[in-house]
Amino acid sequence: MLRLAWRCSASKFSRVEPACLVTAAFRNTTPPHKSSGSGTIVRFFRQCCFHHPPNFRSTTFHFFRSSPFTSMASGGEGPTSTLPKHTNRLSKERSPYLLQHAHNPVDWYPWGQEAFDKARKDDKPIFLSVGYSTCHWCHVMERESFEDEGIGKLLSDNFVCIKVDREERPDVDKVYMTFVQATSGGGGWPMSVWLTPDLRPFIGGTYFPPTDHGRRPGFKTVLNRIMQQWQNNRSNLESSGDRILEALKKGTAVAADPGESPPLAPDVAQRCFQQLAHSYEEEYGGFRDAPKFPTPVNLMFLMSYWSVNRFTSEGVEALQMALHTLRMMALGGIHDHVAQGFHRYSTDRYWHVPHFEKMLYDQAQLAVAYITAFQALGEQIFADVAQDILLYVSRDLSDKSGGFYSAEDADSVPASGGSEKREGAFCVWTASEVRQLLADVAVGSSGSATLADVFMHYYGVKEQGNVAPEQDPHRELQGQNVLIVRYSAELTAARFGISVETVNELLASARAKMAEVRKGRPRPHLDSKMLASWNGLMLSAYARVGAVLGDKALLERAVQAGHFLKEHLWDAERQTVLRSCYRGDQMEVQQISPPIPGFLDDYAFIICGLLDLYEATLQTEWLQWAEELQLRQDALFWDSAGGGYFCCDPSDSTVLLKLKEDQDGAEPSANSVSASSLLRLSQYTGRQEWLQRCQQLLAAFSDRLTNIPIALPEMVRALMAQHHMLKQIVICGQRDSPDTKSLLEVVNSLFLPHRVLILLDDNADGFLRQRLPALSSMSQQGGVATAYVCQDFTCSLPVTDPEELRRLLLVGPEKTKAE
Repeated sequence: MLRLAWRCSASKFSRVEPACLVTAAFRNTTPPHKSSGSGTIVRFFRQCCFHHPPNFRSTTFHFFRSSPFTSMASGGEGPTSTLPKHTNRLSKERSPYLLQHAHNPVDWYPWGQEAFDKARKDDKPIFLSVGYSTCHWCHVMERESFEDEGIGKLLSDNFVCIKVDREERPDVDKVYMTFVQATSGGGGWPMSVWLTPDLRPFIGGTYFPPTDHGRRPGFKTVLNRIMQQWQNNRSNLESSGDRILEALKKGTAVAADPGESPPLAPDVAQRCFQQLAHSYEEEYGGFRDAPKFPTPVNLMFLMSYWSVNRFTSEGVEALQMALHTLRMMALGGIHDHVAQGFHRYSTDRYWHVPHFEKMLYDQAQLAVAYITAFQALGEQIFADVAQDILLYVSRDLSDKSGGFYSAEDADSVPASGGSEKREGAFCVWTASEVRQLLADVAVGSSGSATLADVFMHYYGVKEQGNVAPEQDPHRELQGQNVLIVRYSAELTAARFGISVETVNELLASARAKMAEVRKGRPRPHLDSKMLASWNGLMLSAYARVGAVLGDKALLERAVQAGHFLKEHLWDAERQTVLRSCYRGDQMEVQQISPPIPGFLDDYAFIICGLLDLYEATLQTEWLQWAEELQLRQDALFWDSAGGGYFCCDPSDSTVLLKLKEDQDGAEPSANSVSASSLLRLSQYTGRQEWLQRCQQLLAAFSDRLTNIPIALPEMVRALMAQHHMLKQIVICGQRDSPDTKSLLEVVNSLFLPHRVLILLDDNADGFLRQRLPALSSMSQQGGVATAYVCQDFTCSLPVTDPEELRRLLLVGPEKTKAE
């Protein structure tokens, strides 16, 4: 038996550091015609940009973003008791992030025509500030600069100031973040960009301290210098911005030549695996030293790679990499052992000390990754963690309407008192707190061990705290403990002379007591904005976990989420998905006027969620809506010339770059998800044009897939599915009959990434039979539920026995027949 070697050591990024200013101005240099990726763009701009004015310093640090299932969240802060001294236009907005700035002494505008007209009328530059409500450094910059009376006056008198919630307006964020990253090699939030009145950027950066620090200019200095340059050197600023935009348009173009085919899937998948294996950290899992992000897209690719390479050493290695990472995360401090769910990322390589923010999109993707691992290996721990995540979401991120909130902040007021928020205050524990709360004797243990002794041993709680100073540069976690599993239940049982079963019971009791104490602490800020895209991701999570586990409560919650999306984030009259809606003061769902139209990821993630919901419930209403949305997505975002989908409506003149996101990062890119959905929908509807569209999409991203597939692991999965062709698993039978359920349980228990599931129920299958005439030849055999497995226009013989279906799905019809 091995002790888990969770050692403490220095982290490269205990807290992600802010970036400094980036200036952008060009020499007379002809940009390259084509870039193979963002790295080339960055190198090009580093060569071509000079700093202007010359006193600006552009040192840049990478800055990262940073039944129980029916209960609903109520979190957030209470009302303030004092009247604010200042109120600006943002007070009329619904975004929690914009409302956080509604009482700054800054004349803020939301993104929109009023601000654009003001800038043109007054001929002033625009100061664009972009962030989100649970962003730590956004809070810091607000406190230091935007709440400062002098800075507020400087901004308001000399600039038209626009504040943007990046989660509301990802289109705006992507354009100007592309500019900042291209001119500096890094980026992050808060993002600060200065624009001409016609919205063209000329200077950008991220966080600025309020005053000068050494050779780093403070925000006041930056503002004064930009004002001077706007007055004295405006034409150079404007022309350099124009040249940068033109270069970005060329460098970010993603398109296929006429007749071009996608790259070969086996070669791309092999290269993606090799690149991930090269970056894999063997001891604790994950794909870098520190900070470590969960990256579910990588884990899902590795499990898919294993599914088609089960009997090769590389396939086995891929599965091991995914499962080890998932285990280490589940044991680590990134996993909230008391109140469930996962924090945003780990500041160290051990998954120990997290950035304590919790994001909806992380919970959604991790729940799917864990339930997929359960399908692949059958270990109960993976199913338990998936359920654990959804318990947290149901309790703390769920609205009574059926929607899901966006995030919980990392910072909160300590329970010990004071008004200053600290990172992790809601989640961490001192040893004395644990000893006082868990003072009871551990029944059955040798000696006089208490429940606290058992708990502290298992979770690594130390008297002086278990966070190393190197992991806590701001001294917010001194004397505190972040719970992390240090010993197994078996080793803990041996240490205290009790059974493993008793250890698990004692730990469960202790966690329940600590959860009750946590409820009494000041809660972190809750971003109660409900985004269509992230709700689509979470819809997939509830549907898939519910289907695998046969959990009715989870499936009911998934259906509720589907109805929420259709009721509150779908404008049936205009045939338009809406980006967001909001929780009102009376817990009602509110919408702004006019609402923000949905972007590509809203359509793509909802469509994927609806397909998962259909396969979980086999109710064709969800399939019908998915088809309707895909047609609308095609009409709004498809690039008929180059293939692939634009991130936002290409007809929007306020968005200067027509981008196609080419990276699967914290969220999968909408093009990656769309590639898979087009394949699935073609199997459900018989629409061959969607197969062709998938081909064109994959061809458009050929350069990226061929050279840097690690940037698009989710799209590589779609490429693999296109190559291997999807299996249609058709079950003929009555939906609720035991024999039908037995066959469905077999299908849902297995990890089969390249399949679609169809139920032919005589009472509800008109939609499918109308679109797929071949289904008319399929029926029950001998009056019992019957399965057919079809691929490439060929179907297996009908199967009625669940175990025979299992063998057919795992080994294929030829081997099954031989056996």
